[in-house]
Order: sequence, then C-alpha cells, then structure tokens
Amino acid sequence: MAKRQNNSISIKDLMGAFIKENKLEKGFQKIKIEEAWEKLMGSGVQSYTNEVKLQNGTLIVRLNSSVLREELSYGKDKIITMLNQEMGEDIVKKLMLV
Repeated sequence: MAKRQNNSISIKDLMGAFIKENKLEKGFQKIKIEEAWEKLMGSGVQSYTNEVKLQNGTLIVRLNSSVLREELSYGKDKIITMLNQEMGEDIVKKLMLV
C-alpha cells in the first residue's frame, strides 16, 4: 500500500486564500467591523446603536441618543485607533456619528 503524502494546510490558511482569490475581503471587513464595534463599545452603547456601516474608509454609526453621540464625538480619534487595532489593519480613516 502506498504511503500518503502529508501536504496538510490549515483551514484558516485555506479560507484566507479562498477569500483573497474571490475578492471577498471588503464584505468580511464590513462584518468584522460591526463585531468589533459591539465588542469595544460594550452592550450599553450597542443598545443605542441602530446601524454600523463601513464605506470607503469611513465608519458611519447611527445612534438613537443625541447625548451618547455627543459623548462619543469627544473620543473619535481614540475609537478609530481602537477599532483599527482590533481589526489588525488601518481600515477606518474617519468616524461619522449620525
């Protein structure tokens, strides 16, 4: 009986290659940025968040509390830095709180 070749590839590497080959990075970034927003901001802010959308390097966050919007606007640079660190690359260039 012939011996098997051990050319194993991890599923993570295989999925990464599939995503790159089919140009699906942008879609996955949009999903991951929503998850990062929820993780970093916590459930308190998440309960006032209606929508998180990434468009051309701008993160648009719809909030239903004007008080929270004002409070978060003071820390926009810090929020952008935290989100980019969580994502592992500079995706967010600008933050719009609407």
